Amino acid sequence: MTLKIFKSYTKSSRGTVLVDRKNLWKGKGLKSLTIGQHSTGGRNNLGRITSRSKGAGHKQKYRKIDFYRKKDDMKSKVVRIEYDPNRSANVVLIKYEDGTMSYILAPSKIKIGDEIVSGRNKEIKNGNCMPLSDIPVGTDIHNIELQPNSGGKLVRSAGAAAQISGTDDNYCIVKLNSGEIRKIINKARATIGAVSNSDHQNIKIGKAGRNRWKGKRPSVRGVAMNPVDHPHGGGEGKTSGGRSPVSPWGQSAKGLKTRNNKNTDKFIITRRKK
Repeated sequence: MTLKIFKSYTKSSRGTVLVDRKNLWKGKGLKSLTIGQHSTGGRNNLGRITSRSKGAGHKQKYRKIDFYRKKDDMKSKVVRIEYDPNRSANVVLIKYEDGTMSYILAPSKIKIGDEIVSGRNKEIKNGNCMPLSDIPVGTDIHNIELQPNSGGKLVRSAGAAAQISGTDDNYCIVKLNSGEIRKIINKARATIGAVSNSDHQNIKIGKAGRNRWKGKRPSVRGVAMNPVDHPHGGGEGKTSGGRSPVSPWGQSAKGLKTRNNKNTDKFIITRRKK
């Protein structure tokens, strides 16, 4: 993927940097693998806002992505590479030998016409899916399962990749993008290669309207509110808050650890010091 830089005809185009999608599929998604979806506006089933600053945005259709890759030993061919509005990575439409089609996350450097396959003891090639026990140490992987047959949960965003750094009995030691090193059972599957669209991190939206198309509404600063609305609110003139930064409900905004380490951290080994 390449970046698209605009001439500074307007203030918004002066700093705009977007990803050029000229090589992606221009038509609609495959009808049998797409479903319509409604914007929640950040509201739950009771109609109460549980996630602020959301609403409106462009109409989107959801592509059903195959995170499981369970059709073992059956070759499939890349039909086309598509943009997906629901994720930062691109997606690939593949067609199996039996005629069925599915969407998967697009690995980097994959091309139309490439053949990919999933199963035991397959070639170490971008897009192939196999158990962690079959993947050599040092290989880039993505779409990693946490438990066998549970579907890929880790490393799914644009440009992301993890590496296998070793083995320990029935577990593989996987180094994630964040620097966290995690033990995952070696029967769980992963896909070879990094995720596509690595230039996603270089995007500069250029104008507020592009965020509104995504359904992101403006976020009001706490110091601009009244005391009844936010702990930073109130005061005479412009104040800086007068206390350590917190959320509207008083939770620290500066690195407070909220993760429960009693059960979920059982297989975490270490985290890189920054």
